[in-house]
Amino acid sequence: MAVGWAKDGAVHDEIDSKVAEALDRARRDAPQGESLEACEDCGAEIPAKRREAVPGVRLCVACQGKREEG
Repeated sequence: MAVGWAKDGAVHDEIDSKVAEALDRARRDAPQGESLEACEDCGAEIPAKRREAVPGVRLCVACQGKREEG
C-alpha cells in the first residue's frame, strides 16, 4: 500500500510498469527465426519439443543453462 504523497495505486502502477518493461526486454532478446536442430555451442541434438516450445532456439538445455549462469 502506498503511503505519504503517492496517489492511490501508484505502487501497483510502478510494479506493472517494471513487469511490462521486463517482458518487452525478454521478448526482444529472445531468439528469432528458424530453430537449429543441433546446439551451436556443443553440437548436441536439440529435441523437437524444445524447438517447438522455443522458436528460434539455438542452444541445448545444458548450454543455455551455462550461458545463463554467466
